[in-house]
Amino acid sequence: LIVVSPAGQQQPKDARKREVCQKKKQNSTHLTIHQRIHTGERPFKCPECGKSFKSSSNLGIHQRIHTGVKPFRCSECGKCFKSISELKQHQRIHTGEKSFKCLECGKSFRSRSNLTVHQRVHTGERPFKCRECRKSFKSSSNLVIHRRIHTGVKPFECPERGKSFSQSPSLVTHLWLCVVMNLTNPLSRGRALGPN
Repeated sequence: LIVVSPAGQQQPKDARKREVCQKKKQNSTHLTIHQRIHTGERPFKCPECGKSFKSSSNLGIHQRIHTGVKPFRCSECGKCFKSISELKQHQRIHTGEKSFKCLECGKSFRSRSNLTVHQRVHTGERPFKCRECRKSFKSSSNLVIHRRIHTGVKPFECPERGKSFSQSPSLVTHLWLCVVMNLTNPLSRGRALGPN
């Protein structure tokens, strides 16, 4: 097999370069998985939720969400993770390492994905669109939070008063107010803050 580079030069099979991005891969399996980035192919489907993945190993890591298995433990604090990459990213909190630097402004990040989201500040890119109202977002997590406006889902619930919120910071604020109200106003103990 000969791979032709964009310049039209023939390269031996062992170079394993993609015309699209010139990435080099160690073996044909890695090349096949990498090519799926460009083709969008995701042949490995989760039987639990239907989400698809470009490799069986990514599917395996994903399935730990459903099983709750977190086999990778931080030796520093004991927190557990579903993948070795999540553990390594977490350990940077303890070391303070921020290996991913924005070439535009010099700001550094602990993960490549955080850098990618940050770079959208400079490019203006907002690739995550809401199907309901077409509003765009820089990160998929911001889209997930936004979608709760349309679905009415409020997954963060106060254990004391049962009041629910669509975002965790709103619950944190509510819990703080609960503590303050109970400490400063003995008459408010046991009463809900605002309507449910």
